[in-house]
Amino acid sequence: MRQYELILIIQPDLDEEATKGVIDRVQSMITANSGQILKTDLWGSKQLAYEIQDFRDGYYVYMEVEIDPEFCSEFTQNLRYVEPVIRYMLTRTDE
Repeated sequence: MRQYELILIIQPDLDEEATKGVIDRVQSMITANSGQILKTDLWGSKQLAYEIQDFRDGYYVYMEVEIDPEFCSEFTQNLRYVEPVIRYMLTRTDE
């Protein structure tokens, strides 16, 4: 298992319950494949540097996760199909 930082940008027009549902869905994808959520920070709504899919703002979520390296490519592929996530970045943290 390796540690990674995951940053999600979620559509800002969702209500609080729908945003929490998206976060729970991503967390369940990780835990279903024997990963762990070490930390979750909700950074809130921030203005984007440029327009993405007709959105000028995005709701930022920061997570520290521990997942198997073989699962990374499958996980990032699955994140593409979570429609409310407009951008994501998964970065390995160095020990």
